[in-house]
Amino acid sequence: MRFSVVLGTRPEIVKMSPIVRELQRRGLDFALVHTGQHYSYEMDRVFFRDLELPEPTINLEVGSGAHGAQTGKMLAGLERFFQESKPDVVLVQGDTNTVLAGALAAVKLGILVGHVEAGLRSFDRTMPEEINRVMADHVSDLLFAPTEVSAGNLRAEGLPEERIHVTGNTIVDAVRENLEIAAGKGDTLGALGLREGGYILTTLHRQENVDSRDRLANILVGLERVGTETGLEIIWPMHPRAKKNLETFGLELPSRVRAVNPLGFLEFLQVEGAAALALTDSGGVQEESCILGVPCVTLRDNTERPETVKVGANVVVGTDPSRIVEGVRSMLPRRGGWACPLGESGAGGRIVDICLGRTNRG
Repeated sequence: MRFSVVLGTRPEIVKMSPIVRELQRRGLDFALVHTGQHYSYEMDRVFFRDLELPEPTINLEVGSGAHGAQTGKMLAGLERFFQESKPDVVLVQGDTNTVLAGALAAVKLGILVGHVEAGLRSFDRTMPEEINRVMADHVSDLLFAPTEVSAGNLRAEGLPEERIHVTGNTIVDAVRENLEIAAGKGDTLGALGLREGGYILTTLHRQENVDSRDRLANILVGLERVGTETGLEIIWPMHPRAKKNLETFGLELPSRVRAVNPLGFLEFLQVEGAAALALTDSGGVQEESCILGVPCVTLRDNTERPETVKVGANVVVGTDPSRIVEGVRSMLPRRGGWACPLGESGAGGRIVDICLGRTNRG
């Protein structure tokens, strides 16, 4: 069986890494297909280096753009590659335009499609990610749900039971496999002048936050109040989109917020694991902080990771400054003390086993 592993953003690179390593370990034939949705060295190439992954077989170099134009370029490029390489199964992960394009291009060619991290739902159709994940789930043949909650979402939408497989989340392996590697990659905290537990980590990249002046301004007010109340410095590895929009909107960082360049995954793990708390709009950071025992406050109106909220690792507060402060106040003392709800290790191996058991679409 020949696999095509499609990815295009840094979270996909991280979460697909256990599957890629499993394919390598077994000596299976696979192509690593990069759409180029994230295209700077800091946002993607450094992740291949740090995670010791092979270079992509092909990079479509699509870059940024409007949803329709970007997805259309991906569809055309992926269709050509699949026609030439003739994979037996295409694996996509998550909820990006890359996922939607990969699933559509493959299913229209009659290729078996596996969606890693299937069934996550925010139940908010204003989020482009929600549209992508729903559409990918409904055209995919193999739905790799990370938890029983996500599997239940798929069943509620009428998807056939034989397509649904609860595998656990690959992020569990991605974090645990790389913690030791991260420790050997130098002292990131020292390089940034940080001490364990002495700072708050924030990340922002979601369109609904960083493309809205009002929401972004509210978040900045919230960060200022959090810094004042806690006395902790807030470290922000800044996504290029957020940096650009701060300048466009004429917004300034509060005095206790320090922006740093995007970090490689291993450096980010060091900073994330030693933080007093994470303030984020990232789904991946909600999961990673839960695994690492770091309390999380989610700067969104909803989350597709409700398991993290249920176990007390995460609270969803939106972008109102008062709610942000309240969330930090409630979560800061909670470090650790919960059982990880994201599944056992070995999701990558389970996913590969299921694929190998299916040689034809059906």
